[in-house]
Amino acid sequence: MAQPVRLALLLGVALVAACSAPPESRYPQAQDTAPVRSIGPQDVSDAVPRADPILAVGNQSPYTVNGERYEILDNAHNYKQRGTASWYGTKFHGHETSNGEIFDLYQASAAHKTLPIPCYARVTNLDNGRSVVVRVNDRGPFHGDRLIDLSYAAAVKLGYMESGTANVEVEVLNIAGVDDRRGTVNGSYRYLQMGAFGSESSALRLQGELQALLTAQVSISPVESAGSMLYRVRVGPVASNDELLSVQQTLKDKGYGSGQPLP
Repeated sequence: MAQPVRLALLLGVALVAACSAPPESRYPQAQDTAPVRSIGPQDVSDAVPRADPILAVGNQSPYTVNGERYEILDNAHNYKQRGTASWYGTKFHGHETSNGEIFDLYQASAAHKTLPIPCYARVTNLDNGRSVVVRVNDRGPFHGDRLIDLSYAAAVKLGYMESGTANVEVEVLNIAGVDDRRGTVNGSYRYLQMGAFGSESSALRLQGELQALLTAQVSISPVESAGSMLYRVRVGPVASNDELLSVQQTLKDKGYGSGQPLP
């Protein structure tokens, strides 16, 4: 079982990524373990790929952990590599990943040292042929020569939860619409993405609801993804981070969530 080092996160709206390991006191649990509630491969769903923004948080490059220097790949298209996979579970469950998401050991996710996050990858166990699609949203594993650290659920689906490690192939899924949205460290975010829909009518419905609440412009940004159109609903541009915070608060008060900041 892996003992991955998690990176510190979330400094204000700018969401600045840290580049060193946090103190162990961040995690009340000393050793990582499997959860009390066990699951089977049939209980694990693949992550659903989507055109998520690749922002500065979690993607600071280069960064250093345990004296080792790592550089984030500029482009993960066509990435395919074989190596050793480990897994992580209860110690990190409920804590923030390197891009500010909350780690859920029952979801198919993963940590990688150099892939831009978030991204999606198909991981195949070379020993038994099983595969799973994971959302890569964390940094690690900083342990030996391991290539990737999967969530407990993903390890269960690949059949190596008990052994702790497996020989795998990691292949990044190429998704249109993410390469134009990389933020800069300490940069300002001028848009909020409130959703992405395969149906234009659904996007138009949300656009109308949000525009009735806000003075900021609400627009639809279409992009081709996997041979079909994806309609992204965005609020902005806004003039400052203070205005962005105000818009986010209004949306949260009305039950829409705070959205995903974009540069």
